[in-house]
Amino acid sequence: MSSVGGGELLFTKPLTLSCVPKVSPFFSFFSSSPIRSFSPPYLSVSFLPSISTSSLPLRCCAASSPSETEGEDFLDAEEEDIESDEEYAFDPDALQLEAKHAVREYSASLSHQLKLEDEASDQKDSSRKQKRSKSTTRNIPDHLLPRVAIVGRPNVGKSALFNRLVGGNRAIVVDEPGVTRDRLYGRSFWGDYEFMVVDTGGVLTLSKTQANYSEELAVSTTIGMDGIARASREAAVARMPSMIERQATAAVEEASVIIFVVDGQAGLTAADVEIADWLRKNYSSKSIILAVNKCESPRKGIMQASEFWSLGFSPLPISALSGTGTGELLDLVCSGLQKIEGPEYRDEIEIYVPAIAIVGRPNVGKSSILNALLGEDRTIVSPISGTTRDAIDTEFTGPDGQKFRLIDTAGIRRRAAIASLGSTTEALSVNRAFRAIRRSDVVALVIEAMACITEQDCRIAERIEKEGKGCLIVVNKWDTIPNKNQQTATYYEQDVREKLRSLHWAPIVYSTAIAGHGVEKITVAASTVENERSRRLSTAILNQVVQEAIAFKPPPRTRGGRRGRVYYCTQAAIRPPTFVFFVNDSKLFPETYRRYMEKQLRLDAGFAGTPIRLLWRSRRKLEKDEGKATRLQANIAPRGGKLALAT
Repeated sequence: MSSVGGGELLFTKPLTLSCVPKVSPFFSFFSSSPIRSFSPPYLSVSFLPSISTSSLPLRCCAASSPSETEGEDFLDAEEEDIESDEEYAFDPDALQLEAKHAVREYSASLSHQLKLEDEASDQKDSSRKQKRSKSTTRNIPDHLLPRVAIVGRPNVGKSALFNRLVGGNRAIVVDEPGVTRDRLYGRSFWGDYEFMVVDTGGVLTLSKTQANYSEELAVSTTIGMDGIARASREAAVARMPSMIERQATAAVEEASVIIFVVDGQAGLTAADVEIADWLRKNYSSKSIILAVNKCESPRKGIMQASEFWSLGFSPLPISALSGTGTGELLDLVCSGLQKIEGPEYRDEIEIYVPAIAIVGRPNVGKSSILNALLGEDRTIVSPISGTTRDAIDTEFTGPDGQKFRLIDTAGIRRRAAIASLGSTTEALSVNRAFRAIRRSDVVALVIEAMACITEQDCRIAERIEKEGKGCLIVVNKWDTIPNKNQQTATYYEQDVREKLRSLHWAPIVYSTAIAGHGVEKITVAASTVENERSRRLSTAILNQVVQEAIAFKPPPRTRGGRRGRVYYCTQAAIRPPTFVFFVNDSKLFPETYRRYMEKQLRLDAGFAGTPIRLLWRSRRKLEKDEGKATRLQANIAPRGGKLALAT
């Protein structure tokens, strides 16, 4: 029996007074001493489950106290935590499995929150094709596969046929002409053959006038072009058909087989005759297949196709929507291809290639950045708002040999602005852009140097952070900033950090895509971000970082005297780095303390350019009912009450 401050202490539980036990590196209470003292005259005794001493009765009676009731409640809360600590089972292997389960549960909750069921259905549609392709030459790089180009005049069903051949809804299909403008690539196979299918924009005849161009291609000369002179608008509209035809010509020149698509319901047109003459004159050495689309009825299809014999090719009636005749079409395609049977490609280990999505508002220079990186006119660049429609995937190899998959996307405008115009095409384009963010690894958020950061930029930034993607901010058109000096970039970065607070961890790159200045820094920064996003900390180092952070700033106490305790921490996933904290009660860690812990992790462990996820999981309480333990009770408390993706 001993007395403290005139009070009487009677010990009834194992007590540690002087010696500090050796704590396993797999977990820690992160307390500097087993005895933790509070405001006198109260004494709090910490009990560790690994200590076993003589059992002594405990009773605490303070002689003088500002508030006896508060002191008793304070000690009761502490004793309740101590008793619960003794029941906690420390099994590192079990905690690792539980952490992975927490990440899976977390990711599923976010997927439901972001309403991505449509993408799941697309993956389901193409899962059968992907599964079969595993037994074929799936490891052959894209650039070694033979090309099959789909050409024709606008609105004959080329994109619908492309989706049918590659599986899924890769290309935007809308019942209006001029939807597709850039080349769109997709892998397909038939039997033992594997090849790349190339979708192209509609080829127009040279007899069209400028007014006909705008009508045929659904080109707007007013939307998003307020700051462009009228003469520049008309010039951009006049150049659009030639740019689309240039893209189609590039696809035809690199293709081994050409699928010439015509409309069986509309019949033979002058544009079909002109395209057929162009193909026969310039590409007679290639295999050309005439596909008469929109022949849903087999009986009527033969009659509809008979009209096209005059083009000099053997017509084949098909239906891209229902799939009628596509089997015969693929047989003809494969007959014109050479099978690639290189054994070095069959056994090659598939290398992970990170994907970089280039996103931003319209007319900020996304397509210009892609062309500057590739060194070619891969996509159409025009001052016309909404020039890019589909998400364009392109393989790219950096100067250091690092491979990337670049994804150019359509400009993302506000939903209200899209809804006010009633443009289905633009709505689908924005949807493709958001999907590109989700299937990417690193996102390059492009902003215009002279334009102010808008609310839409902040929304895109929040979406990137929610998706858990690595990010870098690209300030394009940096040459338009007048009177630059050494402090210009510093002041500009401060302004960007203040307005894009959700991406405070993202590096900033300055570039001028038209002149090709600074674009090489984009891939260098993206490579660094991807390495940080894929980095994994050992449990020992992680717990040491957490221990130092807690020692510097312990979790706050509640009014009842309870304090949060961290028992174990582990990194359960990468891309993005996801850490699971096993604590006594997740509700005892407020949002401010969680932000502090994230800040300390970044300061001590890095992770620049990538969001990190902190999942707080309450301890497992082993409650016994008739001598048997009940089921485990666990909960996840996501940061800020919002779910964030852990991939």
